[in-house]
Amino acid sequence: MLRDSIKSAQVTAMKAGDKPRLAAVRLILAKLKDKDIELRTSANLPDDDALVVDVLQKMAKQRRESITMYEQGGRQELADQEKTELAVIEEFMPQQMSEDDTKAAIAKIIADTGAAGMKDMGKVVAALKAAHGTQLDMGKASGLVKAALA
Repeated sequence: MLRDSIKSAQVTAMKAGDKPRLAAVRLILAKLKDKDIELRTSANLPDDDALVVDVLQKMAKQRRESITMYEQGGRQELADQEKTELAVIEEFMPQQMSEDDTKAAIAKIIADTGAAGMKDMGKVVAALKAAHGTQLDMGKASGLVKAALA
């Protein structure tokens, strides 16, 4: 399981004395713990790996936005720190689909659902997320869906 590999990475980083990596792994584990606490009262729990991937995707998106803002603000040392954290986060994320594979999956879902125009975009995005949510950046994918339906 993905959660177990993250915990073992924490132990490895501790033993190696790799402080930046250890800090990033601890951030991941803290976010996972927060999500677990948030879902305690939930009736239906998602698959654990899907939960972990969702948390990792959100963390990666936050890091990318922070890097852009820090670089625009002239704070390169903070941008470098975020890049280090992003690299550790991306190590645990599953392999992302290529743009061509994403377009092919979108075309298949459009054909399967019979989507005709922009009014069906929500239906296509929902089906895409259900089928390939852990392998896609949904922000980029929704742009591709919009282009395919236009």
